[in-house]
Amino acid sequence: MEDKERSSFSGSVGFVLAAAGSAVGLGNIWRFPYLAAKNDGGLFLTVYIALALTFGFALLMTEIAIGRMTKSSPLKAYGTLNGNFKWIGFFATLVPFIIFPYYCAIGGWVTKYSLAYLTGVGEGVAADGFFGGFITSTTEPIALMAVFLLISSLAIVSGVNKGIERVSKVLMPALLILIIAIAVFVLTISHTENGVTRTGMDGLFVYIVPDLSNVTLSHFIGVFLDAMGQLFFSISVAMGIMVAYGSYFKDSGNISKSVIHIEFFDWLVAFLAGVMIILPLYVFMGREGMEVAGPSLVFVTMPKIFVEMGAIGSFVGVAFFVMVFFAALTSNISIMEAIVSSLMEHFNISRKTATLAQTVIALVIGGIVCLGYNAFYFEVKLPTGATGQILDIMDFISNNLLMPLVAISTCILIGWFVGPKKIIAEVTKNGENFYIPGLYTFLMKYGAPIILTILLFRSVGLLS
Repeated sequence: MEDKERSSFSGSVGFVLAAAGSAVGLGNIWRFPYLAAKNDGGLFLTVYIALALTFGFALLMTEIAIGRMTKSSPLKAYGTLNGNFKWIGFFATLVPFIIFPYYCAIGGWVTKYSLAYLTGVGEGVAADGFFGGFITSTTEPIALMAVFLLISSLAIVSGVNKGIERVSKVLMPALLILIIAIAVFVLTISHTENGVTRTGMDGLFVYIVPDLSNVTLSHFIGVFLDAMGQLFFSISVAMGIMVAYGSYFKDSGNISKSVIHIEFFDWLVAFLAGVMIILPLYVFMGREGMEVAGPSLVFVTMPKIFVEMGAIGSFVGVAFFVMVFFAALTSNISIMEAIVSSLMEHFNISRKTATLAQTVIALVIGGIVCLGYNAFYFEVKLPTGATGQILDIMDFISNNLLMPLVAISTCILIGWFVGPKKIIAEVTKNGENFYIPGLYTFLMKYGAPIILTILLFRSVGLLS
């Protein structure tokens, strides 16, 4: 190994910014806004906040506590707690291993759009067919994927303090400033169509005020499960990241406060992403635009809206895609760290060797993902009913199957074998308070496993 003592973050601020950088990623910027638009805005926000304060808090705190308690990588941490559950570590490490290459591919897409706006040709990306033409080309997506991968690798190989923490301390404040600036700006925009004027403030009202007029039980359950799925996707649990970061968290640190800060960052960025995307979507396309919003929102719809904004749209586009790039990069770094830390510990190799090995592997698999839109293109019907190819298959396996399984297994391990009291003791060992220990125990033993099992069944198409 490169050092005898396990590395650690310099303090709680460094840990929170790095962990928040992991949580704040494409899930917040890309996924949250279109799910909020689809699910009546305000109702989705309300449910999401309630889940974040309960399920999210419990799951996030558990993984950080496991990491700090065991001082081990995700691969070994679970087996350290109970030898019969060491298999959880394998799957918790497999998740980021699957996600990392295709996240790099998506990072290459973000890089393409960022460079287009930075070089003054942003209007071109709004043309019909631009996105499809780009991802189906042969060399450029692979080249940009490799650039995004290299930047992530350089941060990882520099270590916890000089790499991950230093990058997070720069990118997270910059990301927050950009997203606040864009969110404030879109409040001032307006658009008149067929004699009807819609303003940013009108869009804000639509976004944050729940519309309960047509809410049925089945509709609410759908909103609840979508919000739960988003929370699960957003806070970086069940993929080894928070266990890895927790293992670098000093024993003197306050886990409870850190989790609150991480969740606040995560929610704030998600909320502001909704403001900066849903408001202009409503202003220029009305409620119809919100209803049809989907995964193509960031790469197809937003560039068209920037064109509609006129001259100022180019500047907003630059800020927007640079911000998306920062968010994607901080998350990608955390995903890679979960893999590298496990490789270092399992094979007893240096950080440099582990990073190089993972970079080469990701370059090969990421290249295959990119070619999945041209040379290796095929379509397969997924259990959810959707049609997909290589990237979609990898995303389904990692997010719809393995992540819920890891989370459910973790709850069973802590709730019924290790005991919630052990996590509570780890969190409170420096005298800090544990918020509602009875609720935490209930969530880990009953609430979270049941809800996550329902989410798993829904994810694989067994429940509608």
